[in-house]
Amino acid sequence: MIMTRKRKQRALGRTPQVILAVCVALVATTARGHDPTTTQEPQAASGAHAFPEHGSLADVGAKLSDPSSNVWALFTEFDLTFYDGDVNAGDPEIGGNMTFQPILPVPLYGEAERQWKLLTRPTLPFIFSNPVPTNFDTFDHEGGLGDMFIPTLLSPPVGNWIAGLGPTWLFPTATKDAFGREQFGVGPAAILGYKTKKLVIGVFPQHFFKIGSVGDQADKPDASFGEILYFGYLNLPDAWQVGFSPTITYDTKASSGNKWNVPVGLTVAKTTSIAKKPVKFQLGFEYSVVSQDDFGKRFLIKLNVIPVISALINKPLFGGE
Repeated sequence: MIMTRKRKQRALGRTPQVILAVCVALVATTARGHDPTTTQEPQAASGAHAFPEHGSLADVGAKLSDPSSNVWALFTEFDLTFYDGDVNAGDPEIGGNMTFQPILPVPLYGEAERQWKLLTRPTLPFIFSNPVPTNFDTFDHEGGLGDMFIPTLLSPPVGNWIAGLGPTWLFPTATKDAFGREQFGVGPAAILGYKTKKLVIGVFPQHFFKIGSVGDQADKPDASFGEILYFGYLNLPDAWQVGFSPTITYDTKASSGNKWNVPVGLTVAKTTSIAKKPVKFQLGFEYSVVSQDDFGKRFLIKLNVIPVISALINKPLFGGE
């Protein structure tokens, strides 16, 4: 037992080196965004009007922290995850994946800040290498696609409040059994929060129930699982932000001790301009205060790269400006 603890401590001791490498990459990228030798217009480089329809870079960063905003973007997250549990007797197992999530708010009715919107964020995970237990302290490291989630929420204009409600959909796009459920699903999703010029805070829960399946379901229970994103960001000078955005996950059909994963974390964000377009970078760290007993996420390092794109639908579909 003592030797096992020492091995795990050595593994976690390597974590600061990884964190330092990611931080250096983030700072270098941000610095390039402000390089005066680039071809950016001075006004865009300073963040005054990097994207006219959304305001300054600080405004863009704040809007990207608000799930109900009208900014279109390509949210991309790179995760380095440390897994541990009863089936693992040695060092924590490490997995890496990328999540691609286009942010596509569709204007429906109304004008400017008094506009109804349809919030859609298709979410597709790309697994580079994840540990899959095959026996006690034995793992296969596999890669592929995970299941796709598509929340579709109707968001009304409610001033400084953030609100949205609608169905969320599960599609069995996983390329391997370990990465998905081979089931179609649907369930409720909602967004509730509050925003000011200085901060934004809120919660985004969604739950899925099985409505269909593909493949052999003999060893797979009917889906009844969900996740709860809780977020908060404080806006700082020069388009910097600090906050948190962990996602709690749970599975009502899992065995006792393996239903919940509850992380806490800290994220630092900076919105800059690259090729005259706003790009938001976020570096976050999370630790699971509750995790699956058998084998689950213990620690996470995540890097978000979020370039803003031009909206494909600018005018409300049902009238308005």
